[in-house]
Amino acid sequence: MEPVLTIVVPCFNEEEVLPDTIHQLEQFVKQLTSEQIVSNRSRILLVDDGSKDRTWEIIYKTGLRNEHVRGLKLSRNVGHQNALLAGLFAAKDGSDCVVSIDADLQDDVQIIREFIDKFNEGNEIVYGVRKRRDTDSIFKRHTAQFFYKLMKRMGVDLVYNHADFRLMSKRAITELEGFKEVNLFLRGIVPLLGFRSDVVYYDRKERQAGETKYPLKKMLSFAFDGITSFSVSPIRFVLFIGFVSFFLSILFGLYFLMLKMLGETQTGWTSLITSIWLIGGLQLIAIGLIGEYVGKIYKESKQRPKFIIDIDTFSMPIPRHHLIRNNEEEEFYKMDHRKVSETT
Repeated sequence: MEPVLTIVVPCFNEEEVLPDTIHQLEQFVKQLTSEQIVSNRSRILLVDDGSKDRTWEIIYKTGLRNEHVRGLKLSRNVGHQNALLAGLFAAKDGSDCVVSIDADLQDDVQIIREFIDKFNEGNEIVYGVRKRRDTDSIFKRHTAQFFYKLMKRMGVDLVYNHADFRLMSKRAITELEGFKEVNLFLRGIVPLLGFRSDVVYYDRKERQAGETKYPLKKMLSFAFDGITSFSVSPIRFVLFIGFVSFFLSILFGLYFLMLKMLGETQTGWTSLITSIWLIGGLQLIAIGLIGEYVGKIYKESKQRPKFIIDIDTFSMPIPRHHLIRNNEEEEFYKMDHRKVSETT
């Protein structure tokens, strides 16, 4: 029996690339269905992560014309990882397996065929892994490789050169729901599930339109969140630096004591002020790093929801009061709402 597949696509201000993305995914799902690789109940779920442009309008109108395209609108922007999580959890109950892919389709859609083959062989999780990083800038390529190696050294089990292009079974997503932490780093959490898994290698393409949603600042923040969410090694490193500084200060203290006893002491303003600034800087770094961990504990203790769903056309009709924006659009939304009610 063909598995029911749902393709989850997190979207944030993707109006430029979204029409082509939906068209490609729509044609791909139709092709898989006609070849009886997946069930004809397979769908595409587009998650609008609080976009400020026409992203939700495009998702909604497309869903009215195509019963295989559905949308999930979050009440505000909660970030890529939480938007992806919302899509996975929403798609779980109506699917045998779920594939997550970014809206820019730099990840090769055709590779999903191999994902399905691996799933049919008994794998609960299938990772899409890049063969090479030729499309990245030299800086991004080297910093990304450094990040994966650093995480490995810290004991975090990451799949090298894997982002969020993966297939997960319904069982795997059900177990993923058991991870309640707010600071959820999916690339590190998914391997912790421990289910049978496999990898599929592919070549990543250039972005077709729009701008990347992961500029340098966000990439650095994402990497830092991943490190502090999965490892206490940074704090241990600070502790190590503290011990080294302590023993060095003892050695220098003995050295200067010897100089004083020999009568060779000299005024050393430069060395004194340099040491003060150095120790002060190390202390501030240590306090800031500890504060980062305390802040994460604070966020976890509040237990706030990771996301709030505003509109869900995947599992229920759209409430009419969400749709009416002004008098000119009222008749359009009345008509559209009837269509949504008939197809859901």
